[in-house]
Amino acid sequence: MTTDTSDTAGLLPLLSARDPDAPLAWRAGVPVSTRQYLADVARFAPTLPAQGPAVNLCVDRYAFAVSLGAALVRGHASLLPPDARPDTLARLVESGGPTLFALTDDAKLQTPGMRRVLIEDRSSLEGDAGAVLPQVPRIGGATHAASLLTSGSTGVPQPHAKTWRTLVGDVAVAVERLCRVLGRPTLEGLTLVATVPVQHSYGLESSALLAMLGGAAFESGRPFFPADVAQTLASVPRPRALVTTPFHLKTLLLSGIALPPVDLILSATAPLSPQLAQQAEQAMGGVLLEIYGSTESGQVATRRTTDSEIWETFGEIRVHAEPSADGGPERFIFQGDFMPEPTPMADVLELLDERRFRLFGRANDLIHVAGRRSSLAHLNYHLNSIAGVDDGAFWLPDEVADGVVRPVAFVVAPTLSAGEIIAALRQRLEPVFVPRRVVQVKAFPREGTGKLTVRALREFALAQLAEDDTPVQMAHAVPADHPVFEGHFPGQPLLPGALVLAEVMEAIRRVPALTARLGASPTLAAAKFLSPVRPGSTLSIELHPEAGAARGVRFDVRCDGVVAVTGRWTAVPGSV
Repeated sequence: MTTDTSDTAGLLPLLSARDPDAPLAWRAGVPVSTRQYLADVARFAPTLPAQGPAVNLCVDRYAFAVSLGAALVRGHASLLPPDARPDTLARLVESGGPTLFALTDDAKLQTPGMRRVLIEDRSSLEGDAGAVLPQVPRIGGATHAASLLTSGSTGVPQPHAKTWRTLVGDVAVAVERLCRVLGRPTLEGLTLVATVPVQHSYGLESSALLAMLGGAAFESGRPFFPADVAQTLASVPRPRALVTTPFHLKTLLLSGIALPPVDLILSATAPLSPQLAQQAEQAMGGVLLEIYGSTESGQVATRRTTDSEIWETFGEIRVHAEPSADGGPERFIFQGDFMPEPTPMADVLELLDERRFRLFGRANDLIHVAGRRSSLAHLNYHLNSIAGVDDGAFWLPDEVADGVVRPVAFVVAPTLSAGEIIAALRQRLEPVFVPRRVVQVKAFPREGTGKLTVRALREFALAQLAEDDTPVQMAHAVPADHPVFEGHFPGQPLLPGALVLAEVMEAIRRVPALTARLGASPTLAAAKFLSPVRPGSTLSIELHPEAGAARGVRFDVRCDGVVAVTGRWTAVPGSV
C-alpha cells in the first residue's frame, strides 16, 4: 500500500502508510487488517444519511473507527458525547437540529429524536481478507472531523471542534515522542489496550487515532475489571501498551492479579504519584509515560514519572504566562505545531523555560484555609498515598457561618479507621488542612475515565454527610466579660439557655450536611438544662445525626466536662 502524509491540495490520508495485511485492530484475539478496515469504511460510508452530523456512540473501538472513517468520507463531523445517558442525548437533540443521527453498535440503545444507524447490522463488517485494497480516502485538512463534548458545571455538553489537520498533527507529535521513549523507529506492531472510552479526548488520541494515524494497532474492547484487563493484554501480541488512568491503574495494581509484560504504559486525566508509577513499571516491566493536555488543546506534554516531575512539551509547542485580564492569577498559554490557536490551560504551572514546567494543579483547585494555601490535588495526592486507602478525595464545603471552612476527606479504606487516616495525614499536611471528618464510603461516582467531577463530588459529599451518623464535636469558649452576664444574674452570673441553644444552632450551621438535613428553619423538639454555664467556661458541643426516618440532630453541650444542656433539633415536615 502506498500512502503519503503530505498535505497535497489540503488533503490528508485517513490512515498512515502501513502494511495492508498487518492488523489495525484486534477483536477478541482475532486480528483485523488494514485492508479489511478500508473495505468496511468504503462499504459503510454510502449507507449513512446524506446529512449530518453523526453522534458516534459505538463502544467497540473497531466499530467506532469504522464509523468515524465512514463519517469523514461522507463529509460528516462526528459528535463524541461523554456518555449515552438519555439526558445527554436529549440535550444533543435540542441543539443538533433535525439532521442529527446516531451511530451505535448496541441494538438495545434508544436514541429518541435521532435516527439510529446500527453498525453491527452491516454485513460489510464481515469482509473479505483477500479483497482488492480500496484507495485510502483523503480528507480535507480543514474538515470539521469531530467535536468532543464535555459536560461543564451546568451539565450542558460543551463542544470542542477539531479539524482533521489538528487531529493528524496531534498524533504526529505524540508518535515522535513515543518512538523516542521506546527506542523504536516506528510504532509498527505496537498494540494498544485501553481502559478509557474512545469518545474521551485522551481515549480518542491514544487508542483509535494513534493506530489509524500512528502505525500502531488497537484492541477493540474496553476492559474495566482487573481480570479483564489482564486477559485482554494477554490476548494481543507484544509489543503492547496499556492506555489507562491513575484510578484504573491503582485498582489494577491493588487487585494482586498477575499481569502480562507490557512495553509501554500511558496514563492521563490526573497526575500520577511517583510511588504508583514505580509500582506499575515494576509490575508490568514497561516504561510509564504520563500525558498532559485538555479537551481544548489536545495532548501537549509528557513526563517519565519515575525519572522526573518535570513535564516537556511535544514538538514545537511552547508555553508562556500571561497576566489575567480581570486581575486574577496569571494564565498559562500553549501554542505551536498542530494547535490552530494559542490555548490557555486551567492549571497553575511553574515554568522552567518555554518547553518545561511543573504542574501544581487546576486553578479552580486552589483552596485557602485559615490564611494558608494549598490545592485539592495536593491533598488528594497525600490521602491516596496512605497504605490502605484504595481511593480518596478531599471536599471543601461551600461556606460556613463564620467564614472558616475545613476540608472533609472521603475514603474507600476498609482496613483503616478515621483516626488512623487523620494520624497519617498529620505526618503529611499542614495542621489546617488535616480534616476534622473522615467519611468511609464504598465507592465514588467516577466517570468512565476515572475522573471525579466537581459537581459529582459535591452532590456525593452532601448525600454522604446527610446519611453519615458520625458525631461532630466543636469547642466554644464563653468570654468572662460577655455583656449578658450583667443581667443574668448579679452575683451569680450564668449564660441564658437561649444563648446556649443559639450556639448549638451556630455549630449546626457550620456543617453543610446538617443544615441540609434540618432545613432553613428547624424545630427545637426537646431541651433539658442540667447544669449552669458560668463566665470563662469552655463549651464542648457534640452533634449526633440520627439514623433512620427521624433524621434529626441530637446534641449534648458539656461545660468543663459536665453535661449542661441536652436536646434535639428536627426539620419542619416538608421543609427538606
